[in-house]
Amino acid sequence: MTKLTRRNFLLTTSAATLATAAASALTKPIPSRRQRVFVASGSKDGILAYNWEPATGDLAPDGVAAQIPSVSWITYSSAHEYLFAAAEAGSDNGKPTGAVASFRVLKGELQPLSMQNSAGSGTCHLALDHTGRVLISADYTGGSAASFLLSGGKIGPIVWSEHYTAHGPNTDRQEKAHAHFACVSLDNRFAYINDLGGDCIHIYSLNATTGVLTPAGSYQARPGAGPRTLHFHSNFHTAYSVNELDSTVDVLKWNRADGSLTLSSRIELLPEGYQGPTRACDTVMTRNGRFVYFANRDNNFLMAFHANPTTGQLTPIGRTPCGGKTPRNFVLDPTENWMLVANQDSNLISVFRRNPMTGELATEGKSFPAATPMRIVF
Repeated sequence: MTKLTRRNFLLTTSAATLATAAASALTKPIPSRRQRVFVASGSKDGILAYNWEPATGDLAPDGVAAQIPSVSWITYSSAHEYLFAAAEAGSDNGKPTGAVASFRVLKGELQPLSMQNSAGSGTCHLALDHTGRVLISADYTGGSAASFLLSGGKIGPIVWSEHYTAHGPNTDRQEKAHAHFACVSLDNRFAYINDLGGDCIHIYSLNATTGVLTPAGSYQARPGAGPRTLHFHSNFHTAYSVNELDSTVDVLKWNRADGSLTLSSRIELLPEGYQGPTRACDTVMTRNGRFVYFANRDNNFLMAFHANPTTGQLTPIGRTPCGGKTPRNFVLDPTENWMLVANQDSNLISVFRRNPMTGELATEGKSFPAATPMRIVF
């Protein structure tokens, strides 16, 4: 296993940044209409750089932005000054662990700032609170979560952590706890950790000054469902939890007073009569809250829904191909005219045109090479 130390991280990423900068100096400046895109890669290269052309939906590779191995998630600070990364592979005194890292974003390049070990191995997700002071990580293999305070984009030591012990009835995937996702409520008062292995969403009160999370309850999913991700609707009282193991979505009522979640309805993503392996994945919502999309793996499709802006209830529009195998993450571009899909096992990013009036996605798109793409950010 690669030993990921602070010194190696800074030396390696500095070299990668200098190499990228030198290569960029030999090319023409990026036209102003283009946008910089970073892609988390599960390969040794870590974070890849692309240039996006919104007029045509083309994605042009532009080298390695930062060489930190096995990056499973990246996210921007609110002003896009900093980029934060979750890395699955690493070690601390010979013990396997994950890591979180930060970069300054300058003229489309990444400059390494800091790195800290996470609470456990297999760090797969991280989230920023809305003040930009607190970073929260989730460790899949370690079944743990942690929080860190930020200052000037630099990540401080762990200020809070928890190791989960629950497990579920699926003996292949729920033999122990698997923390898979972290998020913060829209009012920044509560934090949530999805435990796929324990069929549970852990709820915490968030102290944005100290970074400490205090237990405030939990939501229990259907046994064997495997809650993977949680996203809040902009109506401030609805949330969607994607259950990976049974390919369903729990439409939840969010209580602003205490942060609790209660089941409102459950959506089946699979086509009627489908038999075979299946894993639901992620969620995308439009800025106006009118359309919601979910991704499903193994049978590999995207499913679009109309969302009632008041109640958050969903009405299906239809399923469309995802362009490859195992969609790990998918995002709308800033114009919301295109959907980009990170197809992990095809080593492709697929791009589909979207109708912003109807929410429908094109059934055919185009694809661009990317080594084990895990997450796309604009």
